Amino acid sequence: MIVPALVLAALVLGGCDSTDTTADPGTDVDAPLDGGDLAGGDDAPPPPCPFTAEQVGDLVGQPMVDKGSCSFGDGNGVALFTITTASRTAGEMTYDYKRQQAEQIYQKVTDIDQGGKGYIAAKDIEGELYVIADAGSFTVTLSSFQRLGAPDAYEQTLRRVLDALPLT
Repeated sequence: MIVPALVLAALVLGGCDSTDTTADPGTDVDAPLDGGDLAGGDDAPPPPCPFTAEQVGDLVGQPMVDKGSCSFGDGNGVALFTITTASRTAGEMTYDYKRQQAEQIYQKVTDIDQGGKGYIAAKDIEGELYVIADAGSFTVTLSSFQRLGAPDAYEQTLRRVLDALPLT
């Protein structure tokens, strides 16, 4: 049992040069998984982080500290504001799943009527904005903001964030 495991490990680590004969003739094995061409063609890459800590602070109504990777905290380890960006295609591929999850997690889920396809979800300690637009897709999560403390307050704050996002 040890010998087959060692052979497999050697092939993986050594870069086994096997030929896959299961692919259909004419299949481009170097094509990206999202279906776009290698140059980006029909889908732009994920947008960069759209806000600075100062801009996030203005949107949520309290000072925020940049924690890196488009994540911002209140400096006390409590409140957190995060943005995850992805391509438009990636956003479309995960939308149904994310929407279904939001229905199970949040008290209130509302479809948005601006910027593209998406929703705003909220509960007493957390809110989420998911939007797919020409510029890409954005997932914004706010959690543990003491000054918000209610689904309506999270929804209003996320609507301000939606208005500020660079969606085109």
